Amino acid sequence: MAERVALASFTASAVLAGANGVGIRFSNRELDPLWGAGLRFTLAAALFVALMVALRLRLPRGRALAGAAIFGVLNIGVAYALAYYALLHMHAGLGQTLLALVPLLTLLLAVAQRQERLRLAAVAGTVLALAGVAVLGRASLGGVPGTALVAAIASAVCIAQAAVTVRRFPQVHPVVVNAVGMTVGAILLLVASFAARENQTIPAKAETWTALAYLVVVGSVVVFGLYLVVLKHWAASRTAYVFVIAPFVTIALSVWLDDEPVGPALAIGGVLVLAGVYVGALRTAVT
Repeated sequence: MAERVALASFTASAVLAGANGVGIRFSNRELDPLWGAGLRFTLAAALFVALMVALRLRLPRGRALAGAAIFGVLNIGVAYALAYYALLHMHAGLGQTLLALVPLLTLLLAVAQRQERLRLAAVAGTVLALAGVAVLGRASLGGVPGTALVAAIASAVCIAQAAVTVRRFPQVHPVVVNAVGMTVGAILLLVASFAARENQTIPAKAETWTALAYLVVVGSVVVFGLYLVVLKHWAASRTAYVFVIAPFVTIALSVWLDDEPVGPALAIGGVLVLAGVYVGALRTAVT
């Protein structure tokens, strides 16, 4: 029974997370990127704070609080500033495929910071993933600015580094980490939005409100809740498969809702990236 619950939660999490990139694309059509991201995580942070109060969870102190705040800076503030910018210029399928690098990048950063040992499989996986990124990058040069491609990869690096960094601090309840982290990240995004002189407008279009509601309630709260359910039954390395499954969902939704073209480069490059992540970061951990 527990395995069925975990599998159902995992599948739902991958499907729902796969729609986030498409939601960001729709948000970006009316809202400036930093403002759209800041508004999303302000509302999501409020929901997590309310959940924290309802569960009677306490705010951490000292190094535990610092760890949650740093997690918010990297995983929310910087990562999503870069991701929202990237998705101004690329379709969600390509963006989510690059985000699939997160498990492999997490392993490589952990090795570089002496938290884990380097394995031959990680080297092989890195070579495959880099080949995939090269194929995607070369194909994107005609329609996607190089800065957007770099921003998408840098976003994945920030998410990976956040996972490595948080291990150095005392453990905090996941709801509290998100309440603190999203609050800090939202503040950074809003400050950056004002500094960049964006238009802080309230959405006027129904499709923007729909996208925002999805990103806040489903993409930022429900997906996280499902992820926690999976983690109760599966190892973290196995749970990381969500980053490999999500791009297939994203591409399908992006083709349907956002007219994303699927050419040979996206197919070949995407397969190489996903194969590299599997070989380098996931295969050994789950076998």
